[in-house]
Amino acid sequence: MAGHHRAQWATAAVAAALISVAVPGPAFAAEFDLVVPAGAACDFELGVTVSGGSLITREFTDSDGNTVRTLAAGRGSDLTFTNVATDATVSLKGNGSVTSTTFHPDGSLTVRLTGHNVLILFPTDVPAGPSTTLHVGQVTYDVDVDEVFTITGSSGRTRDICDELS
Repeated sequence: MAGHHRAQWATAAVAAALISVAVPGPAFAAEFDLVVPAGAACDFELGVTVSGGSLITREFTDSDGNTVRTLAAGRGSDLTFTNVATDATVSLKGNGSVTSTTFHPDGSLTVRLTGHNVLILFPTDVPAGPSTTLHVGQVTYDVDVDEVFTITGSSGRTRDICDELS
């Protein structure tokens, strides 16, 4: 799945909902619904409903004004995941989370998530998805210029949302 699909589906569903947008000051997640195609986030079509949440995001720049890091902290959005074929649902209340994103000169990123965060991995990622997982603890991953996510470390508990909806 090409990188622009990740931006269109996974980033819209989870990054915007839980991580927020890299804008200084208060940030509040919008309410929206979307359906992620089968094979991208789970083996089946995955509906995602996002509501509420509030994060405060800070942007750090270098002496030339380039963004080198963002830090977002607060309460993530309430999320409801639905297996579109069976109507089975899993609902998660928004909890505390912190996202630290480091921007590298080559256009890649390193992201460290702590607290309660949902991470969607596609078949092109490392490890390969499709997967939709709640991480409670810490997970660190790199994102290359083609938007391929590579998990580099994790600790804490995980919850397999796709498995619960199967």
